[in-house]
Amino acid sequence: MTTTEHTAPLDTLVEQLQHGEKVWATLSPRDRIDLLGALTDAVHRHAQEWIDVACRIKQLPSHSPLVGEEWLSGPYALLGGVAALSASLTALEEGGSPLDGYHLTTAPDDRIAVRVLPHTLFDRLLLNGFTAEVWSRPGVSMDEFRQGAGLAQRTPAWTGGIGVVLGAGNIFSIAPLDALYQLFAHNRVVLLKLNPVTDPLLPVLERVFARFIELGLVKIVTGGVEVGAAAVTHPAVTHVHITGSITSHDAIVFGPGDEGQARKVRGERLLDKPITSELGGVSPTIVVPGRWSTRDLAYQAEHIVTQKLHNNGYNCVASQVLIISDDWTQKEEFLTAVRAAYAKAVTRPAYYPGSDDRTTAALDDHPTAERSGDGDRILVELDSTTHDAAFDEEYFAPVLVITSLPGDCRQFLNRAVDFANQRLTGTLGANIIAHPHTIRHLGDSFTHALTNLRYGTIAINAWTGVGYLTARATWGAFPGHSPDDAQSGIGIVHNGLLLDHTERTIVRGPFRPFPRSILTGQPTISPRPPWFVTNRTAATTARRLTAFTAHPAWRKLPGIITSALRG
Repeated sequence: MTTTEHTAPLDTLVEQLQHGEKVWATLSPRDRIDLLGALTDAVHRHAQEWIDVACRIKQLPSHSPLVGEEWLSGPYALLGGVAALSASLTALEEGGSPLDGYHLTTAPDDRIAVRVLPHTLFDRLLLNGFTAEVWSRPGVSMDEFRQGAGLAQRTPAWTGGIGVVLGAGNIFSIAPLDALYQLFAHNRVVLLKLNPVTDPLLPVLERVFARFIELGLVKIVTGGVEVGAAAVTHPAVTHVHITGSITSHDAIVFGPGDEGQARKVRGERLLDKPITSELGGVSPTIVVPGRWSTRDLAYQAEHIVTQKLHNNGYNCVASQVLIISDDWTQKEEFLTAVRAAYAKAVTRPAYYPGSDDRTTAALDDHPTAERSGDGDRILVELDSTTHDAAFDEEYFAPVLVITSLPGDCRQFLNRAVDFANQRLTGTLGANIIAHPHTIRHLGDSFTHALTNLRYGTIAINAWTGVGYLTARATWGAFPGHSPDDAQSGIGIVHNGLLLDHTERTIVRGPFRPFPRSILTGQPTISPRPPWFVTNRTAATTARRLTAFTAHPAWRKLPGIITSALRG
């Protein structure tokens, strides 16, 4: 691709994609695997350039540990997704199923579960103590689940036209992963329109996707709203996918402004083609009361602050509402730890457009809100019975809301699940933090509460962001939304096993880090995770993990482990 191709007229790009669709239909599974191999090599080769550009966009010093966020949520996440797709295609090429070698079990209420993490010995070493399962929808049989695995790659010659992908501006692996999902899950060639925030990444992405671009399988464009609107409404485009806000989604489906909202009320869609989406929401973290040590309180406070302040809160699953028990004897001690960790976390620029306006709005709406850190972070305490915008609108900014509900661990957990389901907008991701003894004590009650929580990814003693990084897991809203009420979106992405009939992903992590985990009887050797905002060696660990994911080798493990332990 030339340096000016992205400025070519839209009709020209569409014609090239129409030709590329014919090429895609002729490519064998081996050809497609080879393309993914070339993509892996290109990402590895241009990873440092990617990170340099990302740091300029987000105004991060090159020596900051926070650069680790860019490694993990950028090249590392993309490389993991490519490796998972390649393995699934290899299984299909050999006459098998992407699910070969995976353990399928039953899950509550007539569901099927497949363990997607850990899968390899390397997973067991590098993410020790972390697990992830994908659950099917209720009523799906084992045979249906197996037979659906592979999606469009089971019939590679049946193509799906041209998909427009409207890329996100916050996490830089989202747009390329969404483009790959259109190609491999649905056999659609892709017109990828970058978010203006990520426009400086265009040259890197052109080099990364060079082979796909040459074949007419992917075209990448930049520009404003008018470019996106022209792409979405082009008659040759068969599908639209957006990662963004509900406002952007509704503007596409119904039109912008007051007229668009009036059409939404009347149910009059302007968009005449299917749309899928990932739109974020008001994500909760439910803290189940138990008997915690002082170090447990401090560590889980860091955990919650990470869930909020990773990428400065500009994440679709940034925890917005912390739900705790009024009757927890350690409530005030825990909130003191949260406030201390929130204030102590490294400050960073508000790079994402509109962030300052949103934090100002939060302050205006809540006169008793606390400023934290250098004053750029907001902490709001709310009565759970109030009707407040903080429960309805995603701030997408460093604003953390604390609310509480009555009850002991069992009563509280059930009430918290109902509150999250019924009061908070969105269904993308929810976190639960609970002492292992409490989980065992609750037994079936915990499983019942987990099953009732209607979110696309649920993380137990982990952050839902781990689900995003797990390439074989599904990522997206809980099923059931429509263009008329999209909430957190429609459909899924990632899903490296190309599974059909999925409902949610369940992630579990260790309650304590190594070595305290071993000393207290938890069999895990994972130290403080590299995505924690308090991790001192996050950048080094993440850079080494990225190089390992591109080309795994035993000799690379000591450097990763040493850096991780120092974090």
